[in-house]
Amino acid sequence: MSIGTFHYPQPANEPVLNYAPGSAERAALKNTLAALKKQVIDVPMYIGGKAVRTGKKVAMHPPHERAHTLGYFHAGNKKHAIDAVNAALKAKDAWAAMSWENRAHIFLKAADLLATKYRYHINGTTMLGQSKNAFQAEIDAACELIDFLRFNVHFLSEIYKQQPASAPGMHNRLEWRPLEGFVLAVTPFNFTAIGGNLPTSAAMCGNTVVWKPANTQIYSAQMFMRILKEAGLPDGVINLIYVDGPTIGEVCFSHPDFAGVHFTGSTGVFNNMWKVIGENIPKYKSYPRIVGETGGKDFVMVHKSADVDTVVTALARGAFEFQGQKCSAASRAYIPSNLAPAIKTKLVAAVQSMKMGTVEDFSNFVNAVIDEKSFNNIAKYIDRAKKDTKAKILVGGNYSKKDGYFVEPTVIEVSDPKYVTMCEEIFGPVLTIYTYKAEAFEKTLDLVNTTSKYALTGAIISQDRAAVELATNKLRHAAGNFYINDKPTGAVVGQQPFGGARASGTNDKAGSLINLYRWLSARTIKETFNPPVDYKYPFLNEA
Repeated sequence: MSIGTFHYPQPANEPVLNYAPGSAERAALKNTLAALKKQVIDVPMYIGGKAVRTGKKVAMHPPHERAHTLGYFHAGNKKHAIDAVNAALKAKDAWAAMSWENRAHIFLKAADLLATKYRYHINGTTMLGQSKNAFQAEIDAACELIDFLRFNVHFLSEIYKQQPASAPGMHNRLEWRPLEGFVLAVTPFNFTAIGGNLPTSAAMCGNTVVWKPANTQIYSAQMFMRILKEAGLPDGVINLIYVDGPTIGEVCFSHPDFAGVHFTGSTGVFNNMWKVIGENIPKYKSYPRIVGETGGKDFVMVHKSADVDTVVTALARGAFEFQGQKCSAASRAYIPSNLAPAIKTKLVAAVQSMKMGTVEDFSNFVNAVIDEKSFNNIAKYIDRAKKDTKAKILVGGNYSKKDGYFVEPTVIEVSDPKYVTMCEEIFGPVLTIYTYKAEAFEKTLDLVNTTSKYALTGAIISQDRAAVELATNKLRHAAGNFYINDKPTGAVVGQQPFGGARASGTNDKAGSLINLYRWLSARTIKETFNPPVDYKYPFLNEA
């Protein structure tokens, strides 16, 4: 029985630690990294709360140090996918029936554990497993994931308070039910926070979840799963499995209790998911919720009035932080002719000053790309640019996988605004720039809007307010997250809800109420206190 209405006010964003020389957090993180590297861990799947080991071990190596082994995870098969679905369905009724405050406090405790006891472990596993430097790991694995958990508790409590009006003699209410069935969460390698948010946002709403992370994110995913278990997450609510994509799709997308998918990854994979789900609609009890954040070809549009140093910083950070492996990374830039010489000179100097190497050396701005497949794909685009008369490499262009998957930050200048590296997602440290005639700003805005099929993030850099307004209006559908005088990366939970449209996804805005509505199914209940006892209405009377 409910004996109170419990309030969860909007939290403050988790403070970002800076890891400056001499700081306590720097020493603690370095110690954690050293301790993690001394271990060779054995990583099970978690199905129905049980640790499941198959004996089919797959080694985990830091992308920047291929010779080192962090541990092994136990790969699963179709049987484990079926077991995970069954475990989720078995846990569903008890989880949905648990009081909101007890569900909420599991995730609030997990956030507290991340902020304190396990901060350096979640950062350290992200740094070693995904080759992120200390700052990139801090803003992702610690701060953003903490924020997702705390803000989503607040957002869901606000949704629960939303109730309809009632007329005299009756009362209306809304129940915000979980979906009927299980939810599949498919998460990417590039953000530990996304890996944590996709399953927990659905679970927080009372759903039970099958969670399939990218193999290249398992090292940090298992750390978060251990934290959730310590926070009191009941068995079977989130089931973490390491099964290949086609197998998980075969099992989940053909199941009558499939209720929805929460996805971040490539546009091609998401398109195929949508197609298969559509073909299987007759099998399902309900129409599944399909929520996805996919690719991007994110732009920086520079006006002739822009401050050169602002532009260079936005491009250097936006394109090359975490090796350009952010969905939001700046990958195409449009530079006005009056500023182009100064911007190019300063950008080249900035890139040449960037150090590249392992994550343990905190002076390295750039680390390795995630794996050999990504390395080879990025190298293909760079090699093509080296040979093409329409392209010129201004800086970078070298790569090596001798010790790790290292690709230099690379800036390509093109004469054709529709050149391949201006259009296609590369997902690596490659920025392509095109110089336009300074007086052709409005025409170039049309070019920005039509060049790419994606519409995730973008930026306008200008000191001319009329130009800012024009760009904001003309590029309304070109980016779901639009930045003025800033880089197009770094969305903060509760401040810039994240997501795009077109080929970039369903724009369901992670880090806001909008996303949580997708994991709820409202039921309207009307209660009449004095029900009518005769079917006749007054208008039927003769007099």
